[in-house]
Amino acid sequence: MENSMLILLQLLLAHIVTDFVVQPTKWVVHKREHKTKSIYLYIHAFISGFLSLLFLGKLEWWYIAVFISITHFFIDLWKLQFKKDDLKMFISDQVLHLLIIVIAWLFLTSNFENIIPFISSIFSSEAVLGVLIGYLLIIFPAGFLIGKATKRWQNEVEDDLRKNSLDAAGRYIGIFERVLVLTFILTTNFSAIGFLIAAKSILRFSDKSETGARKQTEYVLIGTLMSFTITILIGFLVRHIVF
Repeated sequence: MENSMLILLQLLLAHIVTDFVVQPTKWVVHKREHKTKSIYLYIHAFISGFLSLLFLGKLEWWYIAVFISITHFFIDLWKLQFKKDDLKMFISDQVLHLLIIVIAWLFLTSNFENIIPFISSIFSSEAVLGVLIGYLLIIFPAGFLIGKATKRWQNEVEDDLRKNSLDAAGRYIGIFERVLVLTFILTTNFSAIGFLIAAKSILRFSDKSETGARKQTEYVLIGTLMSFTITILIGFLVRHIVF
């Protein structure tokens, strides 16, 4: 198992160095402009395989380097077909690269036959399912519930919030705060929840001079308290299931 984990870490390190350390912005721009005509697309793909072989340290695994280089080339080429290089594309690109790494790792460690039993063991564990359902609940249904519950006040503060807030920032702040609160509960770091509430209060309510600031404060405070309450209740329910 130790050697198996080492191989995975070596492949991950090669990918990180390839995509984020040795690839300058100049290459990225050139690839986006010229696609298959860009020499940097081929150099970058070669580096991905070369570093994989270098970090693995076994020349007899040269075919893994070839496999990673070829797949890296086509994944990057696929990404270059899209005009937007946004967060969605970045995540999609990285997930595909990581999937290739996992496939190479499973092949080298002969662990393909263990995938189904491993997945089966995950979804037959009450603890894992409880934690997974807990996070899904506080990320998705909780957000919709809070949005519906505070809808009656949205029209009163909507214009001010739109002028003085980033687009959809409140929704993402809510998701991250609920993830943090649930994590603190599951790891028994209850005092950290208080620090999180204090930090958010300082950041969100520091400017009281704006017109309509009282309404905005009350609106955000209601949403925050609902968010924390729902997450705390779900957190203790998950703890009851897991522990």
